[in-house]
Amino acid sequence: MSLDNLNWKILKCLQSNARLSNAEIGRRVGVSSPAVSERIKKMEDLGVIQNYHTTVSPFEVGYQFKALITIRAFMGKLKPFLEKVKSYDEVINCYRITGNENIVMEVVLKNQKHLEAFIDQLIVYGETKTQIVLSHVVKHNPVKPLK
Repeated sequence: MSLDNLNWKILKCLQSNARLSNAEIGRRVGVSSPAVSERIKKMEDLGVIQNYHTTVSPFEVGYQFKALITIRAFMGKLKPFLEKVKSYDEVINCYRITGNENIVMEVVLKNQKHLEAFIDQLIVYGETKTQIVLSHVVKHNPVKPLK
């Protein structure tokens, strides 16, 4: 779908705060609430807007660590891992990637012991590398129009 300038303005509003009312978005972009609603519905139907979600701070609910863990899968272990990873509560994002590693996961963990136990579950699937996240530098940067 080719998005016009108005659609991009609507998307910018939604990406900054998905709880904005259609009336408020309309005020910000200069169209009526029904026009905003119609455009949002069309973008949802076409898959441009895929979902709305709430971001929860893992640290505020008791997790002490956020880490990035990569896996270089052993021969024959990638497909089983791709199914198993969906069941891990610790995993908040998982990507299949190119390069020496096959997988990169973003995980949240209670403490160092939890990290160790989680890695112990992963090593049957491949070689792991772990980096502890210290802070966010860019967080939920909006998707912008192609130039």
